[in-house]
Amino acid sequence: MIIEAHGLTKTYQSKSGPVHALAGLDLAVPRGTVKALLGPNGAGKTTVVKMLTTLIRPDAGTAIIDGIDVVRQPKLVRRIIGVSGQYAAVDENLTGFENLEMVGRLYHLGGPTARKRAQELIDLFELTAAGNRPVKGFSGGMRRRIDLAGALVINPKVLFLDEPTTGLDPRSRIALWGVIKRLVADGTTVLLTTQYLEEADQLADDIVVIDDGRVIAEGTSDQLKAQIGGHRVVVALVDAADGAAARDILARHGSGVASIFTDGRGVEVAVTDGPTALQNMLADLRAAQINLHDAGMRRPTLDDVFLKLTGHKADLAQPDDDDSSGPKLSKRAQARALSVADAVRPDLERAK
Repeated sequence: MIIEAHGLTKTYQSKSGPVHALAGLDLAVPRGTVKALLGPNGAGKTTVVKMLTTLIRPDAGTAIIDGIDVVRQPKLVRRIIGVSGQYAAVDENLTGFENLEMVGRLYHLGGPTARKRAQELIDLFELTAAGNRPVKGFSGGMRRRIDLAGALVINPKVLFLDEPTTGLDPRSRIALWGVIKRLVADGTTVLLTTQYLEEADQLADDIVVIDDGRVIAEGTSDQLKAQIGGHRVVVALVDAADGAAARDILARHGSGVASIFTDGRGVEVAVTDGPTALQNMLADLRAAQINLHDAGMRRPTLDDVFLKLTGHKADLAQPDDDDSSGPKLSKRAQARALSVADAVRPDLERAK
């Protein structure tokens, strides 16, 4: 295992009392794979990433990355990891190329090496045409690609991606998935946090579901779906007023609680013998003179798994701020970060 964590615990103090961001979390990631951390807002996903990337210390527990203790040897850990957070950490006034060159210089690669690596990444992420334009004119998808490229300047053994496609349009999201798949094919290990169930389905070799700072399920996508078994029968009603009656009919032949969609025109239930149950349901609906637009069966999705395990659907609207009670960068620290960029900028100008 290239990542091993045991008993990770983190508690923050808030005005309303202690907030348990992590409560004894265990994690293991095989080398050269993608592990997805899936969970609702506040589950602890971002706290895990910040811990493993040396940004915060655990109150208890251990974490090892490629044989290096994260708490005792943080500097050595930083030499072998790359991180792309929820928000693109780029200098808007620099070009895409200059942003990547700056990161290389901060890693002490030297001018020629930093410029060479920056151009390699510009080409890899298909930003050649835009590489010499200021980032402030980039689209959201392009900013994300530059940010991810910055995390790859040192060819990290482990790449941490915290909600990498939040806020992107579907086309940009799919394009970024393609980049991540190519990185993994070249041997990079990826730990990915996401609320996008399709993203975990597309990218992850293994999925860990987290809620309230604990691992509540783990396995491949198919293994997690198999936990809730069977199929789902879904019917679309012509008249929403028939919702309650249709729900009762589906529940009669289903293996679980039938639910009505929020628009009132759809009803769904889990079944064990899909074809037989569907035939019986359609016969009873016809006898009750309930008209349908459509009816059919589908396999369980990760959304179904998530709903069963956590009791609610994934909230895709907002980025995950699960450690909002934790420490923030002070104004002095923010200014220090800006001063580093300002110090490097003259070198970039002279290098042109």
